[in-house]
Amino acid sequence: MEVSAHAIATIAAQAAIECYGVVGIASRRPRLGAVQRLAPEEYARGVEVRFVEDHVVIEVGVILEHRLRVVEVAHNIMVIVKYAVEQALGLHVVQVNVNVQALRVRE
Repeated sequence: MEVSAHAIATIAAQAAIECYGVVGIASRRPRLGAVQRLAPEEYARGVEVRFVEDHVVIEVGVILEHRLRVVEVAHNIMVIVKYAVEQALGLHVVQVNVNVQALRVRE
């Protein structure tokens, strides 16, 4: 079975945005150094998928809510994204990297 990187990215982004503490998916390539929060239909642009032999490596950029334990939220994202992709597509995900691009601070 051949699965496109875009399909994997879509599943990974949807799983990430549903995690507690995640307020947005960020573009992998910020414009002029500013973090760009992606619209829901563009979430896959915030995920990079690499194929290493017969395994998958996923990198996702997120925006998190301020005042949360970033390490715990990032770990949860890793676990949930890995599970979602493996369950949906039957692929072996060897690594999920979470890049916290920004924190949302409420006034």
